Amino acid sequence: MNVIERIAAHHPEMTAWRRDFHAHPEIGFEEVRTSGIVAEKLRGWGIEVHEGFGKTGVVGVIQGRPGNRKIGLRADMDALPMEEQNDFAHRSTIPNRMHACGHDGHTTMLLGAARYLAETRNFAGTVHLIFQPAEEGLTGAAEMLNDGLFQKFPCDEVYGIHNHWSLPLGTAAIRPGTVLAAVDYFNLTLTGRSSHAAEPHLGLDPLPCAVQVYTALQSLVSRRMSPHDVVVLSIGRFIAGTSQIVIPETVEIAGTIRTLRHATRLQMDELFHQTVNGLAAAHGVELTLDYRRSYPPTVNTADEARAFERAARGVVGDALIKTDLASLTAGEDFAYFLEKAPGAFLLLGQAAPGHSTAPVHNGHYDFNDDLLPIGASCFARLVEQQLGAG
Repeated sequence: MNVIERIAAHHPEMTAWRRDFHAHPEIGFEEVRTSGIVAEKLRGWGIEVHEGFGKTGVVGVIQGRPGNRKIGLRADMDALPMEEQNDFAHRSTIPNRMHACGHDGHTTMLLGAARYLAETRNFAGTVHLIFQPAEEGLTGAAEMLNDGLFQKFPCDEVYGIHNHWSLPLGTAAIRPGTVLAAVDYFNLTLTGRSSHAAEPHLGLDPLPCAVQVYTALQSLVSRRMSPHDVVVLSIGRFIAGTSQIVIPETVEIAGTIRTLRHATRLQMDELFHQTVNGLAAAHGVELTLDYRRSYPPTVNTADEARAFERAARGVVGDALIKTDLASLTAGEDFAYFLEKAPGAFLLLGQAAPGHSTAPVHNGHYDFNDDLLPIGASCFARLVEQQLGAG
């Protein structure tokens, strides 16, 4: 491991920042405290600061030696609306709010890199530090772009890091191509007519239709899509009724669809609508459907993926570089940045003996603070590598 000594020296301080963020989580577009701390620290290190991009986003600008190229480094800041189950000292102090995906660590890693780059400025060109709000389903990256992020702070390349809960500590997984899935959401309501359970013929029961919708949607993947395509359709909410003796008037079904290819995404969209509309018509119930396209696939461009691999290799060593990680069906709104500029998304392992083995989005998850100087060093080495020449 070849962590930058100047960054490693600040490891205790970075740990304190991370745990403070963890104890005070804020969900999407509510990151007022978090973004305020980020802006304050950046200004304290002599970094130009711009606030309010994507509502609560922050952009820092570091000028190095004269140079025309500009590089973007991104970290997400938001937490999740869920209850923490940990009992350590830095557990969440806010009910139903938790940093269960490691964004507290991502923010801290970029802060660590920012301080080092501001102090050394051993590069030619400009670094744009992008502290993004609302990654968890609210498309904060798109909001920053809509606010003119890349017009005001153009990036020739853009890079991001996410922790990987199950890879060994310091393992850097990076490769060209699709690394994370496109994400779509659906929320549908089937409306019939309520009646007494003893006289169902006097109403119009939406439950038989709902059960068939559930079954038919599962078979879309297994029987209508190619087995060579990666498709995940999951239903996370199925709500109906309030009493044993009342036929419900409505049933609500909600879930998500994950795909890796654009053509597959379009095909699933068409088949989904065809299926639910047909079943609702066959049962005579009213269908209300909200089908929302969210993140596109996260696709690393080849040159930038290789560049991030070289930088990470210089930090973690050859043995911890992993270039064969299969595409994941999780989604990331960093994908919006990659649609606008070349770049790459690096996954850094955090699994280690004695540290929590809980996956992300779990009430027992916690970011591994030993990863902080590693991630910050990867960001810093990347800048010095890509902007090293005058």
